[in-house]
Amino acid sequence: MADVTPPALGQEIPPRAGLRQWAALATLVLPVLVVSIDNTALSFAVPQLSTSLAPTAQELLWIVDVYGLVLAGLLVTMGMLGDRVGRRLLLMVGAAGFGAVSVYAAFAPDARHLIAARVLLAIFGATLMPSTLSLLRNLFLDATQRRLALAIWATGFSGGSAIGPILGGWLLEHFWWGAIFLISVPAVLVLLVAGPFLLPESRNPDAGRLDIPSVFLSIGAMMPMVFAIKQGVVGGLQPMTVAAFLTGAILGGVFLRRQLTRPDPLLDLRLFVRPAFTASVSANFFSIFAFAALMFFMTQHLQFVDGRSPMEAAVVLIPGAAAAILAGLLAVAAAKVFAVSTVIGVGLSLAVVGYAFGAMMTADSPVTLVITIFVLVGSGAGLAETLTNDVILASVPPERAGAASGISETAYELGSALGVAVLGSLLTAVYRAELQVPDGVPAQVRPDVENMIGTAMTAADRLPAPLAEAVRAASRTAFEQGVATTCLVGAAIMTMTTLVVWPVLRRAAPPEST
Repeated sequence: MADVTPPALGQEIPPRAGLRQWAALATLVLPVLVVSIDNTALSFAVPQLSTSLAPTAQELLWIVDVYGLVLAGLLVTMGMLGDRVGRRLLLMVGAAGFGAVSVYAAFAPDARHLIAARVLLAIFGATLMPSTLSLLRNLFLDATQRRLALAIWATGFSGGSAIGPILGGWLLEHFWWGAIFLISVPAVLVLLVAGPFLLPESRNPDAGRLDIPSVFLSIGAMMPMVFAIKQGVVGGLQPMTVAAFLTGAILGGVFLRRQLTRPDPLLDLRLFVRPAFTASVSANFFSIFAFAALMFFMTQHLQFVDGRSPMEAAVVLIPGAAAAILAGLLAVAAAKVFAVSTVIGVGLSLAVVGYAFGAMMTADSPVTLVITIFVLVGSGAGLAETLTNDVILASVPPERAGAASGISETAYELGSALGVAVLGSLLTAVYRAELQVPDGVPAQVRPDVENMIGTAMTAADRLPAPLAEAVRAASRTAFEQGVATTCLVGAAIMTMTTLVVWPVLRRAAPPEST
């Protein structure tokens, strides 16, 4: 948090950043922009993916969120690795790998290859995010400048959300779906050229030994748990689902115990004894949980239910992305007038209101309702993300920046992945429960109709005109019932988050005002 009191007698005033540091910040925004554009554009490519690769509902969810899951499992590890080998070096290696694998993803021949490419993108992506935040923490030592730098850095996510739909929509209308993965290549090349000149190398001379067993335990706990969520929501408590959940829970328990007993833990759980830190990580997690899930199913609504092209759908979502950018920048000014806890609490509350409006969605809802929902949830994410990152980074000394940024980014990516996994799986379950398949649909086509709205629309193209329109209408109705139910659950989750996080931050984080 910003330090508004004068330094104590004898305390050294931290140096202020100059032109070189601000130029370096522009370079550090590039990796954030790349990741955000990729994820947003991928959401718009879901309809074309459904048509070209014919993935199952489970494969489609994995394509969307396996990246976030693997990324979240490796972020803390890569944060510690950057502390040891050098944050700039890790950033350069990650950028080169990310660019190369993006080309592989663009030409993936089927759903399984695309899932594999997304896993590799996550591995290299995990080297990018902790490096950017920890380098930023060491570039901007003045608290006020750091908060502004964090706000600008955070706009990379929102800016990517704004650019991704426009650029992705244009590419999808003129090229094949794989072109969206090539968006990152030019930005990666700029980073590789400018990074060595603008970014100073930094590392933690006292970094502990990297704990490889903890790395495998963290991933081993996360993947079975998310698999259980996906399968449980759609197929109920089957033996495999229960076994996966128990496996993840046991491995997660072993992981946590190991972190508490090691002198140099992979995940420093001691940071979580600070209420402000814990509440900020929670707010970080759930704000992006809400935004990512909304992006996942609203892009499908705009294309499959409203019948818009990818470009037309992208235009509808621009106000929400712009609101997220503006809210992130306004958060810096707002924190000078109001308590940080108040600004974050208002951000979470806006997400609650947005999801409450989403619960009113029907197949005939006007496009203005979609715009309103995205503006509210996007504004909430912009307010919360900027200040929670500031609290998280400011709470640790510079030499622990890698570990702290790893935790911050883990919360972000895990929230994004679980938002799609949990609410996306719920949407699929409601769709299948509410779908009324019209009489006369052939047995060989019925599984595609029952799978999800994307495959249902493709299957309808193979049917006679009257029956095809009946299938489309039934799919739209079931999908919108799923959207309304999912938004209602999302509103409940965000309400509980607000009621818990806001009071904790109000008590733990002293208000800051000018």
